[in-house]
Amino acid sequence: MTTRLEELFGHRTVLCDGAMGTTLYSRGVFINRCYDELNLSQPELVRTVHEDYLQAGAEILETNTFGANAFRLERYGLQDRVFEINQAGARIARQAVEQLADKQAGVAWVAGAVGPLGLRLEPVGKTSLEEAREAFAAQIRGLVAGGVDLLIIETMPALNEAEQALRAARETAPQLPVLAMVTVDEDANCLDGASPETAAARLTAWGADAIGCNCSVGPATILTAIEQMTASTSLPLVAMPNAGMPRAIDGRNIYLCSPEYMASFARKFQKAGVQFIGGCCGTTPNHIRAMKSALRAIEAQTAAAQSSSSREPIVTATPPLPLRERSKLGRLVAEGTFVTMVEIVSPKGITCNKEIEGARLLRDLGVHVINVPDSPRASARMSAQSLCIQIQQQTGIETLLHYTCRDRNVLSIQSDLLGASSIGLKNVLCLTGDPPKLGNYPDATAVFDVDAIGLVNIVNRLNHGLDIGGNPIGDSTGFAIAVAANPGVPDLDNEVRRFAYKVEAGGEFAITQPVFDLRVLEIFLKRIEEFRIPVIAGIWPLTSLRNAEFMKNDLRVSVPDEILLRMQKADTPEKARAEGIRIAQEMMAAARAMVQGAQVSAPFGRYTAAAEVLRAELPDYGGASAATGAA
Repeated sequence: MTTRLEELFGHRTVLCDGAMGTTLYSRGVFINRCYDELNLSQPELVRTVHEDYLQAGAEILETNTFGANAFRLERYGLQDRVFEINQAGARIARQAVEQLADKQAGVAWVAGAVGPLGLRLEPVGKTSLEEAREAFAAQIRGLVAGGVDLLIIETMPALNEAEQALRAARETAPQLPVLAMVTVDEDANCLDGASPETAAARLTAWGADAIGCNCSVGPATILTAIEQMTASTSLPLVAMPNAGMPRAIDGRNIYLCSPEYMASFARKFQKAGVQFIGGCCGTTPNHIRAMKSALRAIEAQTAAAQSSSSREPIVTATPPLPLRERSKLGRLVAEGTFVTMVEIVSPKGITCNKEIEGARLLRDLGVHVINVPDSPRASARMSAQSLCIQIQQQTGIETLLHYTCRDRNVLSIQSDLLGASSIGLKNVLCLTGDPPKLGNYPDATAVFDVDAIGLVNIVNRLNHGLDIGGNPIGDSTGFAIAVAANPGVPDLDNEVRRFAYKVEAGGEFAITQPVFDLRVLEIFLKRIEEFRIPVIAGIWPLTSLRNAEFMKNDLRVSVPDEILLRMQKADTPEKARAEGIRIAQEMMAAARAMVQGAQVSAPFGRYTAAAEVLRAELPDYGGASAATGAA
């Protein structure tokens, strides 16, 4: 680590922002505009982009000056405004950072973005090395005047151009740390043919403080290049990939990597030793938010491990009881009893008489556990904790609390869970949670300090009588820890990878999303054999064709065409509900030998319909009347 960077960031992982151009384009700026000039004509628009990245968790903001050099600006007749545009870009980013510090006591840094000149240098081009170096120097002088904390030289297609940019930085602003990145092709080589090892060695020799790759064809190729660079440098590494390769759709270039996919690579970059992680073309604040969540989860796990190894713990820790002794559900899972659950959703008001009566009915029929979602689809409802404790107190049936990361920071998470344990809630399903944009308050702010993996780590630590900092809290919280799985998700590799992390973090049994396709479930169970824990299958009695289409298209659950056809043929609401129950019963019967239980949902509060699905498993089922009606 060089002294200049170490003074600012130490040795920790630092999250940078994402694409400026992509975000501006999404906000209505035409592609034929000079985006750098917006620093002068629309500074508030640029600042809102910076602010969105800060809210998403970015710690380094790159100025809106990627193309603010004389050669690129000449295309717009702005070559004489290089200093002005760069200075303005730095000041706008600085304003966003200062506002963060004033309002939220947050800390972030401003990096002057220096992109390529957009032309070839000698000997293959007509622009001399001296002209290139002076163009870079003129840009950097404006950035320095605007008050940047460091410089990021990025997307360099050729090493001779990267060298001139680095020389200009060292001559013009010797006091500033410089991160230098090349862009690579599908084979992970620089666009001038140089290998990653060669690039790393030369960027190091030319005085960069950190080196790496950005842009390119997506995170997988960037990771390959970074892994090859490590052999040729001891400098900190930087990775800022595009959100995949652009695809031309309806005349627009669209980047298709999801935030979750980018988050998975954020973890991979960190494990590969990358210190500065961010995004390039196609990445948005949503991608950065997901990456932040993934990195925080790792940091929480690492901090807990370091804390436990640096203390005398194990004497201060309070290991949990065996799973069978923590709760009735824990005992059923540990003993291999086929578990039956029904999901009851909290009401949108303060009265839960219907839900309590439903739980009482299901208890009398022999259902083992009631599980309560935590504001599903990001809706505003009675808290899941409140309904759980009321159900337990008034009916005696045990509950499983769904708990999401969406609404709480790590302080609130720990406080909630300590409280839940203290009032008798002993089963918890750890979930990331639906983003607010899916709910009835789409402008609500999400937190996502951690995702489901980090949450499992937190619960596991509390189960050992320690908070996430390794401080003793007294008794174990004694939770039976459940995790979620979605066998039908399109990116099954990522789902299996995340599932393995959840098990490693402390997950003790799993509950799946609704299963309508036995083949999908079989494939998933085969993929998790090496880290298998008991699996409880989600079963959903469909209520209509529209409900089936919602499951398939909105929730991304695998619903085969034959299921859709069966629901389409049911031409009345009553027939549709009856057909949905038959499909669910068939799915239960087919999956029973492969799983350790079933969680049946009760759409629209039809608890007897859920019981009808479980009929074969309920010793006290006597054929509840009005099977498709509400309890």
